[in-house]
Amino acid sequence: MATLIRTLADHSDDVTCCAFSASCLATCSLDKTIRVYSLADFSELPYSPLSGHSYAVHCCCFSASGALLASCSTDGSAALWDTRDGRCVAALPQPGASAVRVCRFCPRGARLLAGAADGSAALWDVRSLQLYRSGKVKDGSLVACAFSPNGDFFVTGSSSGDLTIWDDKMRCLYNEKAHDLGVTCCDISSHPVSDSENGLKYFQMASCGQDNQIKLWLILFTDFLGVQLKYKCTLNGHSAPVLACAFSCDGQMIVSGSVDKCVIIYETNTGNTLHTLSQHTRYVTTCAFAPHRPLLATGSMDKTVHIWQLDLKQPCAGDIVENESKVAVEDWSEDDVSAWLCAQDLADFVGLFKMNNIDGKELLNLTKESLANELKIESLGLRSKVLQKIEELRMTTVSVSVPDEFLCPITRELMKDPVIATDGYSYEREAMENWISNRRSSPMTNLPLHSLMLTPNRTLKMAISRWLETQQK
Repeated sequence: MATLIRTLADHSDDVTCCAFSASCLATCSLDKTIRVYSLADFSELPYSPLSGHSYAVHCCCFSASGALLASCSTDGSAALWDTRDGRCVAALPQPGASAVRVCRFCPRGARLLAGAADGSAALWDVRSLQLYRSGKVKDGSLVACAFSPNGDFFVTGSSSGDLTIWDDKMRCLYNEKAHDLGVTCCDISSHPVSDSENGLKYFQMASCGQDNQIKLWLILFTDFLGVQLKYKCTLNGHSAPVLACAFSCDGQMIVSGSVDKCVIIYETNTGNTLHTLSQHTRYVTTCAFAPHRPLLATGSMDKTVHIWQLDLKQPCAGDIVENESKVAVEDWSEDDVSAWLCAQDLADFVGLFKMNNIDGKELLNLTKESLANELKIESLGLRSKVLQKIEELRMTTVSVSVPDEFLCPITRELMKDPVIATDGYSYEREAMENWISNRRSSPMTNLPLHSLMLTPNRTLKMAISRWLETQQK
C-alpha cells in the first residue's frame, strides 16, 4: 500500500529533482530555486527557498552526512549549501561553462561529481573546493550519474544512450550502449547481490531511457578481474519515456517516473509491479526513497511534489542482528549503522552519526565520554540508552564475528570444505572449482595457476570445527 500523505506545491515551475537526507527533503525546479523541508512535519525550513542560481536548477543531492546540499543549474555551476543555515558555501564553475545537468556526492570521501550538457564530468574536492579531476563522455550530454556504495567507482549516462564506468581517479573503465534513444537516469543499489555460479558479489544498477524501458545490470569491480557489466533484465510497464529511477535503501524496490504521468514501484528480485501511482497530471521527472523511513517523494512538471507513505514491515532489532550476522559489526558501513539505529528506535541520531562518520568500528568504540564530548548528546538519559544498545551489540558481536582466516576469499563465507590451491591460498572447494572452470588464474594474485590441483586443508577444517563448537557452548 502506498498512501499519498502530503502534496508540496511551493514551486512556480516544473519540479526537476527531489532528494532525501536522514532529516530533510530537498526539491529543485526550473523556477531557479531549491526548497528544503523537515521530515518531521514537511514544513519548509526557515532559510528556504535557496536562491543562488541565475537559471533553472536541474538536480540536487545531499552529502552522506546531510551537512551539505549540492545543486546544479543551466547557469554552468554547481552550488554547495550548508544545511544548518542555508548559507551558500561555494559556486563551482563547470569546465567549459556548459549547463550542468546532474550532480552526486561520493558516499565515501568529500567529492562531488557534476555532469554537463557538453559531456564533461567534473569531480570536485568539497573540502578544498578545488577541481580534483575532469573527463568527458565520447558522445552526447551527460545527464545521469551514480556512485557505488564504497565510492570506488561511478557510472555516468549520456543522451547518446551510453553507460560509462569510471574509477575514482576519473579513468574510463568500461562503456556500454544501453538505451538506443538516450539514457535519462541511473542508480546503484547500496546492497550487493550474490552470483551463485561463482560466489562473487555484484553491485546492482538500474538505468532508464527514452526507449520507455528500465534495465537492470550487474557490475563486478575487482582488482583481479577489472570491470564486468552484465545485463540482467528489462522492467516494462511504462508507455512513454522513463525519466527517473531509484532503488530503495534496502535494495528491495525500484521506483520509476515517466512521461506517461505514472509512477511505478517494482519488486527488485522478481520485477513484479507492486504499485502504480497516477496522481500527477504531467510528466513525472523525479522520484526518491527516504533512506531510513517508509517514504517516497515524486516530482513532476505539474509543479508539485507528492509524499507517499509506504506500508512496509518495519525491521525489529532481531531482524537487524540476523541480517548482519554474516558481516562482523566492525565491518559495518555508515548505512549499516543507520539501519541499526532505526531498528533500536534511535532514528533521531542517524543524522548525527552520519555527520561524524560513525561506521561499525567507530560504533563499538563509543563511550559515555565520547557520546557527551564528541557527539554532544546532552541528555544523560539518551546517552545511557545509546550506550546500553551498543553494549548489547558488543555482546552479540562476540558470538558472530568469524576469524578472517576461516572465510573463503572468493565468497567471504565460513568454509565447510577448505582446499589449498597451487597459489598457496585456501578456498571453499565448490567456489574454487567454479572459479577454475572459467579461468586459470589465482583469485588472490591474478597470476596464472601452474596446476588446477586442489588439496584438502584438513588442519584448517579441524580448526573451523573447533571454533564452531566453542560458539555453540
